[in-house]
Amino acid sequence: MAAAAGPGGGGALRRGLGALLVLGALLGAARAARAAVYFQEQFLDGAGWQKRWVHSEYKAERLGTFKLTAGKFYGDPVRDKGLQTSENSKFYAISSRFKPFSNKGKTLVIQYTVKHEQKIDCGGGYIKVFSSDLDQKNLSGDSRYYIMFGPDICGSETKKVHVILNYKNKPHPIKKPIRCKVDGYTHLYTLIIRPDQTYEVKIDNEVAASGNLEDDLDFLPPRKINDPAVKKPRDWDDRIQIDDPNDIKPEDWDEPEYIMDTSAEKPEDWNDSVNGKWSYPMIKNPLYRGEWQPRQIDNPNYRGVWPHPKIDNPNYSPDYSIYSYENISIIGLDIWQVRAGTIFDNFLITDDEDYAEDFGDETWGETKDPEKEMNIRQTEEEQERERVIEEKYFEQRFKKKIKEKRKSQRDRVMRSSIKKEEL
Repeated sequence: MAAAAGPGGGGALRRGLGALLVLGALLGAARAARAAVYFQEQFLDGAGWQKRWVHSEYKAERLGTFKLTAGKFYGDPVRDKGLQTSENSKFYAISSRFKPFSNKGKTLVIQYTVKHEQKIDCGGGYIKVFSSDLDQKNLSGDSRYYIMFGPDICGSETKKVHVILNYKNKPHPIKKPIRCKVDGYTHLYTLIIRPDQTYEVKIDNEVAASGNLEDDLDFLPPRKINDPAVKKPRDWDDRIQIDDPNDIKPEDWDEPEYIMDTSAEKPEDWNDSVNGKWSYPMIKNPLYRGEWQPRQIDNPNYRGVWPHPKIDNPNYSPDYSIYSYENISIIGLDIWQVRAGTIFDNFLITDDEDYAEDFGDETWGETKDPEKEMNIRQTEEEQERERVIEEKYFEQRFKKKIKEKRKSQRDRVMRSSIKKEEL
């Protein structure tokens, strides 16, 4: 049993907790000092973002405009401000430049938040990372990028997170399916690429997918291939089912698919010299059952799928630099949206996984719950307004019907009085 604290025990406890808080703050500061932050954008300086972001001018008539807003509901009216798409059925292209760097020998972390508050039906929510030679004013879907990452939604079929990496000037998409968030709230998306060629995709600071770049993206030829010198043995039976040898086709099975309709009569105006010799039309034979097939039974000699022996692929050559890029210098949005309203915020590119996680917790993590609470409150208020409007509507209809009914009764009484006088 623990000893009870003496008169000075509470003060000692408070001093201990204070020391832990100070230590935590120092550790956080030390971590931030160690982290290389290549790009960070939270749009906290009002209109200042327009000096840092460049709008594309490529086919400008097709491009929509961005506006700075926290949206219809938010956790914090200032911290939740981001770039929002504002026009339906438009392309969007905008980018921001930062000091070029290489991630060779370093971890690369790309992170941002996205909120589809319009409950998007079809459109992109992903970002792209480019080299320093990108012409920002001509940014388009044809612009070559290093990395494409983030959610993409279209109808009921497409609800995925893209991870596409450029290798030898060709885009290579991840083979794993990663489902994105589809509600209307803000979500945090993180891509981590490490020098050991492993990767992680995190959604809301939780791992959604991980693996090895070489295994999960088709950068290189396979390490192993089927041995071309080895053939499957002739007696290897890989048929799961076979025809039942005891099943015999019924004698009355064969019937023609079409038969003559003998109930038809030759039209009276039929002219053989003009229309040719008349004959009975053909109709579908109700007795036709198609081509006979013997029933299937399990193959007693089934040996499974033949395991083709593998050998080393002579065309395979390992590349330990798949993960690295030179002159990383631009982050951009290049998307199409049918229904606008998506908000992008809290962009971060760094080499420190812990810093990125802390940054996510301090931004998205602190405003996500108040954002949901505000949305729920707004929904309840809207439902209450609709209920009041509906009640007023039905009340007016009821009063109108009562008024019409009373008028009808008065008219009947008046007509009755007139008839009595006439009689």
